[in-house]
Amino acid sequence: MQKYVAIVGSSEATSEELETAREAGSWLASHGVVVVTGGLGGVMAAACEGVASQQGVNIALLPGTSRGDANPHVTFSLPTGLGELRNGLVIRSADVVLAIGGSWGTLSEIALAARTGVPVIMVRGWELPAAGVTRVDSLVDALDAVWSLLVSRDGAEPGTR
Repeated sequence: MQKYVAIVGSSEATSEELETAREAGSWLASHGVVVVTGGLGGVMAAACEGVASQQGVNIALLPGTSRGDANPHVTFSLPTGLGELRNGLVIRSADVVLAIGGSWGTLSEIALAARTGVPVIMVRGWELPAAGVTRVDSLVDALDAVWSLLVSRDGAEPGTR
């Protein structure tokens, strides 16, 4: 069964967060995982760029009504017309959420995931006492945790059926 990971983070990210998102997108795509983002700039664009570097697939759930708003590395853009409410769609479409850094929008996505039982792996970012949220300090630890969660969900390796 195909696996989906939402990569969430600030549209105004630091250079370190952008590099982390690029590496995460690349690694996930190289392992056959579909990456879901909000499709705009910052962490979202960097993650999509990483996915594209591996000829992987990413899906952008855009807040507006125009596909043209998507960053240039998006594979499939889906305009929702929902504004920030599209964060719920991003979360509910994922098996695991990988949060990189943080902003208020990222915090809302983490909260929605924790509330709905979607596991969250967070690289740096917010300090949260929520069940279902695992905070790590490195991308390597984050990807190890994401992979373990993906494999444990149904026992099949991502990208296989």
